[in-house]
Amino acid sequence: MTTSRQARAPGREAGRARVAVAALFFVNGFTYTNVVPWLPAIKDGLGLSNAALGTAIAAMPFGALLTGMLAGPLIGRFGSGRVAVASGVLGAGVLPLVAAAPGWGTLAAALFALGCADAWMDPAMNAHALRVQLRYGRSIINLFHALWSIAAVSGGLVGASMAQLGVPLPVHLGVVAVLLVAAVLAASPFLLPGPEHAERGIGGGSTQGPRELLRRARPAVGALLALSLLLMLAGAIEDAAASWGAVYTHGELGAPLMLASLPFIACQSMMTVGRLTGDRLTDRFGAVAVARGGMLLAAAGMAGALLWPQTAPTIAGFGLVGLGVATLFPLTLAAAGEIPGVRSGDGVVIVGWLGRLGSLTLPPLVGMVADASSLGTALWLVPVGSLCAVLLAATLRPRA
Repeated sequence: MTTSRQARAPGREAGRARVAVAALFFVNGFTYTNVVPWLPAIKDGLGLSNAALGTAIAAMPFGALLTGMLAGPLIGRFGSGRVAVASGVLGAGVLPLVAAAPGWGTLAAALFALGCADAWMDPAMNAHALRVQLRYGRSIINLFHALWSIAAVSGGLVGASMAQLGVPLPVHLGVVAVLLVAAVLAASPFLLPGPEHAERGIGGGSTQGPRELLRRARPAVGALLALSLLLMLAGAIEDAAASWGAVYTHGELGAPLMLASLPFIACQSMMTVGRLTGDRLTDRFGAVAVARGGMLLAAAGMAGALLWPQTAPTIAGFGLVGLGVATLFPLTLAAAGEIPGVRSGDGVVIVGWLGRLGSLTLPPLVGMVADASSLGTALWLVPVGSLCAVLLAATLRPRA
């Protein structure tokens, strides 16, 4: 941020690494979203019940949580670039297994592996993005996450188009897997060389396991927990549109199904806009001010939608939520990678893992409140969570 960094010419090596990291973010966002539109066809093809399909899908976050803490030792041993490339290849390589799954067990195993790959690639590519950002001397992390959002939407559109055109699922996912593996391998030579923490001047790699990783991070436990809570809130607020936007608009406002998806589309579109502009705002005003302003905007947007329960204000309100929350996730991961005395990869892994763990509790909480009263009442948790994030945003302030 402008208070602690001086912008400088990054050099050709950093410029190439920036493009390579952008490719990794795009691959990560594009991978699983190609599967999502096919889930109804997979369910029918395997003869699964709703519960069976839901359990198979749950294997993905379960794999991420079970193995996510291994990312720290892997990054310490092999470097963030190599881990991101290897896990990107693994994730893409699993796609044909999803398409060819003959039954529930194989499908669940493939999605479990996909969750493991994502849990390793996510912190690795973010840690490498922070290396590149330090070379630039200014914020560029939001742009990478904007590309991820664009890739996620693109993957869903491609998957939906292939399903609509009647392209066989194995052909579609097989071609996508080949293209993604090729993209990851093409980006690999241009990632930053040298010690993983050369840009920060912190000690070199380690082969210690998750227990040693947590022991080393113990002096910074307060900052790590605060950032983990902030990341959990960011994920929950982002998820509100995907999980509840259509249900609320159709079920409680009576909007037709054609309009029910617009809160999610508005949220994702405005989130992409926010991330494309977030780096410039962060460099000018600092991460704390940008996060606080964004969370106040998100709280106001959701509160306005709930106080004015009509379709158009609701769509606009979810759009403001997306714009407001856009920078919180990348800024929190960036702060986790810059905690003094904690290696970048370790900080990102710990905060990311705890954030994933905590975010699993909030969607059920919304559902429980909705069952006890109404979904409109339950969605007030979004502005409340946004205001909590305003208070926690001080954690994003750069540390000496």
